Amino acid sequence: MIYRVTGRMRIGMQWQRFSLELLASKPNEAIEKAYSDLGSRHKLKRSMIKIEDVREVSKDEVKHNEVSQLMSIEALVKW
Repeated sequence: MIYRVTGRMRIGMQWQRFSLELLASKPNEAIEKAYSDLGSRHKLKRSMIKIEDVREVSKDEVKHNEVSQLMSIEALVKW
């Protein structure tokens, strides 16, 4: 399933909005991935990330090209 996680993160002295589209099996897993992704990319602690909304989106609503390409893969082969 694809989830869109939206919220705000504190960068410096300002709160900046974000929207992530993540592949996850449950909404809680999408939230954890969002914390992990933003924390590693921007060196943020969880207290500096405020998640406002988590909702499931269909394949047609996906805005990020990488996520839609991942959903169209029939099989993943690892060498």
